[in-house]
Amino acid sequence: MTSSNEAGMDALTEPYREALRRGELVVQHCKACNRNIMYPRHLCPFCYEDQLDFVPGPTTGVLHSFAVHRVGSPTGFEDQLPYAVGIVKLEGDVQFLARLWPDAEGDWGQYTLDGEVVFRPADAEEMTARPVPWFGLA
Repeated sequence: MTSSNEAGMDALTEPYREALRRGELVVQHCKACNRNIMYPRHLCPFCYEDQLDFVPGPTTGVLHSFAVHRVGSPTGFEDQLPYAVGIVKLEGDVQFLARLWPDAEGDWGQYTLDGEVVFRPADAEEMTARPVPWFGLA
């Protein structure tokens, strides 16, 4: 059984998930204070207004931290090993957890902290299974 809160969250995040399936990165934007926010919320965390919409997000960001998972993945990610996740900060106040594409050598050794990364979408099937943005080396 789905709770009303879960149903509300699905409706709130569907525009974000749909954009990822189309290969686009969007962020939530507050029309009241003119700030971008992420992850999707019912109210702006800065001004507490509900005048929120989705807008195209910046496609370049800075990689603040990352981890490569080679063993011991969480349940459901066993077939993904190895994989990498990182904290990407876009222009403004938006930062989030993202998947990282392997570099030219098939690993993540060329990634650096505070290095520039670029949004590179995954296919629609992956976005349906795990709706998270993917970034690669600039």
